[in-house]
Amino acid sequence: MTAPGTEVPSNPKRPAWLTRNVKVLCGVSFLQDAASELLYPILPIFLTVVLGAPPAAVGAIEGAAEGAASLTKVAAGRLADRFARRPLIGAGYGLAAVGKLLIALATAWPLVLVARVTDRLGKGMRGAPRDALLVEGVPNGQRGRVFGLHRAADTAGAVVGPLVGLVLYEALDHRLRPLFWIAVIPAVASVALVAAVRDPRAGGRTGGSSTRATATRTPWRSLPRPYWRVLGVLLVFNLVNFPDALLLLRAHDLGLSTAGVMGAYAVYNLVYAALSYPAGALSDRLPRPLVFAAGLFFFAVGYLGLGLIHSPWAVFVVLPLYGGFAACTDGVGKAWISTLVPDHQQGSAQGLYQGATGAAVLLAGVWAGLAWGTDGHLPLLVSGAIALALAGVLPTVTRSSSSHR
Repeated sequence: MTAPGTEVPSNPKRPAWLTRNVKVLCGVSFLQDAASELLYPILPIFLTVVLGAPPAAVGAIEGAAEGAASLTKVAAGRLADRFARRPLIGAGYGLAAVGKLLIALATAWPLVLVARVTDRLGKGMRGAPRDALLVEGVPNGQRGRVFGLHRAADTAGAVVGPLVGLVLYEALDHRLRPLFWIAVIPAVASVALVAAVRDPRAGGRTGGSSTRATATRTPWRSLPRPYWRVLGVLLVFNLVNFPDALLLLRAHDLGLSTAGVMGAYAVYNLVYAALSYPAGALSDRLPRPLVFAAGLFFFAVGYLGLGLIHSPWAVFVVLPLYGGFAACTDGVGKAWISTLVPDHQQGSAQGLYQGATGAAVLLAGVWAGLAWGTDGHLPLLVSGAIALALAGVLPTVTRSSSSHR
């Protein structure tokens, strides 16, 4: 028997969870991430070498950007439970494109700060509405696959972006600024593709007024207790999860060239993309806290490894292992959260989860940037050790918060 609200595919050979929105939003995220990750691995080098920003500014910029995204995620999640979601998604991807344009125009690092905040405001605006549409009509026991495939597509863009950037970097005589202009092209294309998303609430169709009324009457305290327990534990972890820009700065400090940093980041994203769907599918079969804990173990290996190594070539070993962290936590975490709340609270729950953990990353970026010193090994070792301890206790402290599959 088909569960209520589950979309029945017109093609019986197609998996029930592979809806039109899942496919379209995978394409949108692929394009946007190709744009973002074309420039992300070179941004710390651009800031410190070309614009003369100190390492602390790199952490502060990324932390402020994530903080801006965090505030927006909470508000956007609330709006996603009350109004049509496609306009929020389109506006979010549009702001991200504007942010990339501003980076291309930057001649001083404060403008990069404005650009990154604009970009991340867009990320915050689109995240919860997009994730709510991704699970529209998908049963709890198949949501790991949905988020796993979405993360795989998103991260495939993060593989293509740095590789394209590396080729162009060599072809353009090692000039960085033209790469920022090129990144604007796929960013704009992703905005155009949002038009293909189907939103049941658009034009006052199914689910509009009744869902808005329910969301209006639902305060934050009505979110289920297991949701709050899981959120609290994941917040503790994200206080030591500082922005990846600092990891790339560490790789550069170890002696990797700009091209080497871009190549290592592409390999990291290749592992992330390759493992995202298997990790999501595995979380539909095993307890999600267990899969998430495996991700924390990979996180610890990545951070401790980067803190201890001294040879540039070792980055190509450590960063791919770190890719297992993102694969086992990003989509799995969203799938886990989605099964702890009823359908009419999906936007609010995802927005608060993503916003609160993003705020924790903001604090992590600030303290790690301030404690970075000459080579950053101290904050890397501290964060890696704490994550390793959390990996051991996470399945136990969240056992009663695991949803049914």
